[in-house]
Amino acid sequence: VIHSGRGHGELFSIIFIAYLFSVLQEWHLKCSHYFILVASKGHLTRNSALSTSTGFHVIEPPAICGTVSALLCPGSTEVSGLRRFGHCSVLIRPDMIISTGGFGEKNGRHGRLGDIHALIRHEGKWRNKSMKIGESENGWDGRLFHSMTWLSNYERCLVLGGRFSPISEASKVLCLKFQQLTNEKQHNIVVEMAEAHLKETDSSHRWRHSASEVLSCGQTYLFIYGGRSVRELALGDWGFLHPDKLCWEKVLVVGSAPEGRHSHTACSWKGGAVIAGGLGAEGLPLGTIFFLKPSTSGFCWEAIDTCPPVVPRYSHTSHVHEGKLLLVGGVWIHSHSVPGVSVIDLNTGQTYEYQIDCSPLQWPLMLHNHSSVLLQDEQRLLILGGGGNCFSFGTHLNRQLVLLDLANIL
Repeated sequence: VIHSGRGHGELFSIIFIAYLFSVLQEWHLKCSHYFILVASKGHLTRNSALSTSTGFHVIEPPAICGTVSALLCPGSTEVSGLRRFGHCSVLIRPDMIISTGGFGEKNGRHGRLGDIHALIRHEGKWRNKSMKIGESENGWDGRLFHSMTWLSNYERCLVLGGRFSPISEASKVLCLKFQQLTNEKQHNIVVEMAEAHLKETDSSHRWRHSASEVLSCGQTYLFIYGGRSVRELALGDWGFLHPDKLCWEKVLVVGSAPEGRHSHTACSWKGGAVIAGGLGAEGLPLGTIFFLKPSTSGFCWEAIDTCPPVVPRYSHTSHVHEGKLLLVGGVWIHSHSVPGVSVIDLNTGQTYEYQIDCSPLQWPLMLHNHSSVLLQDEQRLLILGGGGNCFSFGTHLNRQLVLLDLANIL
């Protein structure tokens, strides 16, 4: 019932809020490997053990247009500290990636991570670099399922939302600034971390939400959408944060808004934001895609129709490259196949599905709860972390950095 969302919507919400169950990825993946066997004497036609009139439809696996190769990233065996999930990663320079938060492995134990991780590319290889917190006495606070957005015009990252536990939200907004110090003996990165005090923080009390840069009437905003909270399984509201004043501003938005969701993605495109997938309030993955389109007075919601329809998914990552939306991995329950890379032409709605060839890897690649960085010049996608906790099979994390070769599909 919980696996497929076949329970009554109100009962589903009560169960998940009462029992503080906030991680569905492993539950859905686990249930995908089981079946229900019913034995009985006589006929079951009059009193069927399982009703099939539930509105839940299995979707035929999408037609595969080709394959995408998964390769071990050069130098990844020397990279440590990225066996984690529920984290965020951003490319702040062509040769520097910053990752924060999440749950993962440290000193042989699993737990919430309190470090800020830096990767530097040198001679074609990504390597760890030491990170030093500036004058602030406080380090990373250990949140996960937050958002972290690199604002290039302001040369800083804004961190919003996240949680410490299913009943403890991370309400503080963090501002991160980076400086690289170089001498003959060492290369250190200094991060200045400050708390931003907002007058109104309702839009910050959430996790598994999205944050993306949008542009309205010449002003840049950080658009916060969706997520979940202690009391709401799927939020459908949004907020516009002024990145300079660090205050929430009212911006006119018209049109039919998407239904509430979390574990979706949002990408900046043409001054607006593309919202894709996610998990709805009744625990079912969503396959809808919406565009928050800029207008002369604010923004307008527009639905993007795809052909063929996108298989509903959540806990994926996404990127926009030259008008194409890339959906990477995720979890779905409507199809018997495994999510790969979906490419959607945002101008025409045409959808292409590609399977990921993981044969070069020595472990099962888990493309949920991960982060990804698009290396546009190389036409490759770097996968960082990923995996999760399962009550039956334990904690499983991606072991090393992985590259997806996108040259044939972009």
